[in-house]
Amino acid sequence: MAVKKKTRSSVSSNKSLQSVDDAISTLANAAASTSKAVIDITKNKKKLLAESKRLAKKLATLMKKKKAAKAALNKDSSATNRKALKTIEKDISVNKKEAAKITAEKSLAIAELSTLKIVSKRATVYAKALASADKTLNKPKRKRRKKKRAAKVIS
Repeated sequence: MAVKKKTRSSVSSNKSLQSVDDAISTLANAAASTSKAVIDITKNKKKLLAESKRLAKKLATLMKKKKAAKAALNKDSSATNRKALKTIEKDISVNKKEAAKITAEKSLAIAELSTLKIVSKRATVYAKALASADKTLNKPKRKRRKKKRAAKVIS
């Protein structure tokens, strides 16, 4: 049996140039998309924080109303007072369910945001480094003057 010789696959300059350019553009796109995602998730996180604050305030006012309703029920145990207390308790349970949902969403957003910030930072730093390296490599060559030779003295 004849054994085939392994031949090296030569890479053309066009292919290598294209692959380098593709890699640079991919990195630039990744940096842009991660920074955009960071902005979007930050906005979402702010909305969730505001909603969480609103629900906390609402819960505090409902708790005060519940305390007042219980006091009114202890003084006069009429049907209207019992009904008022039950509606307040229903509102509290609805509020707590909403707060639990928002807390879960908020924690997911915070975890995602921290990871995205790290990735975005890396991508932008690499993109900046490549840009500065490209700038350095693309500088025109300096033309150097030839040194004047000292005239030979024949003695």
